Amino acid sequence: MPVKLGQIGLGAWGKNLLRTFHGLPETSVIIACDSDQKTLSKISPAYPGVEFTLDPAKVLDNRAIDAVVIATPPASHFELASKAMENGKDVFVEKPMVLGIEDGRRLLEIADQTNKILMVGHIMEYHPASLKMKEYIDSGKLGKIHYLYATRVNLGKVRDIENSLWSFAPHDVSLIVFLLGRMPVRVTATGADYLQKGIEDVSFMTMHFEDKTMAHIHVSWLDPHKERKLTVVGSKMMAVFDDTESSEKIWLYDRGVDTKMDYNTYGEYLSLRAGDIIIPKVDSTEPLKLECQHFINSVKTRTQPRSDGRDGLRILTILNAAQISMEQGGAPMEIFPNAYNV
Repeated sequence: MPVKLGQIGLGAWGKNLLRTFHGLPETSVIIACDSDQKTLSKISPAYPGVEFTLDPAKVLDNRAIDAVVIATPPASHFELASKAMENGKDVFVEKPMVLGIEDGRRLLEIADQTNKILMVGHIMEYHPASLKMKEYIDSGKLGKIHYLYATRVNLGKVRDIENSLWSFAPHDVSLIVFLLGRMPVRVTATGADYLQKGIEDVSFMTMHFEDKTMAHIHVSWLDPHKERKLTVVGSKMMAVFDDTESSEKIWLYDRGVDTKMDYNTYGEYLSLRAGDIIIPKVDSTEPLKLECQHFINSVKTRTQPRSDGRDGLRILTILNAAQISMEQGGAPMEIFPNAYNV
């Protein structure tokens, strides 16, 4: 039997989720909701078998559906997701899971108490290139990871609710934590509001890990470039994941600094190595399709998804620390994962 879905939120990203879930053979979208009648009027003709409504209660209270997809502004995530699980439905909620750590902890408790699947839309954890990068890191192909840096910038779309940190950085924070398989111990962040007072258009954050690994993230919607790139520098090799490339997503650089046993001066002890550049083949399946299919598989098999509620809380913990650091002019904020059961 197909998994019967309801969706709340059909905006810029919500419409992509609807398209993808509707196209999966193991799903049946029963009802979809948005607060804007113009949006419903524009989207509904493409889905003649789906009921459309302005009232989210018609989704949350619908006994015919098994799971709810939530793609609304983050401030509404807790109320909608908690109500859905309390009504016996599994939940897929877009990033960030919620805005407050206490709400995140409570959402996890509700998922555990109701025995419902809670999955967060950390799409970069399902990207074929991300999986390939993790394979290289876990296998030791890149050696010890020294540092990573990510850039996610563009000119627009300018948000008027959440800042660039909360809008863009969840992608790269979740990706870096996924690749390294551990939490940072300290976070620093700075940002500035140039277009709207109180909403940072650009943010810079750095995560520090226990083994001296660092990860830097630059996000902005006020930039002349469109760039979505992650660079990983290891002791053996270096790798670049460029998501704006249509096919050559990953470039491996056999470059680094080697040491020689026979040397007279320190300058001779270190030698630069510039080897081959390798462009591996990466699966071209749409990441969103893989993410949505993963949720459906979790619902059918009753297994925890890769980006479950605890993963959502981990990322929320880091973002919260970065926000506080930014408000305090870049002051370092310690991360204590065990304090939040993550």
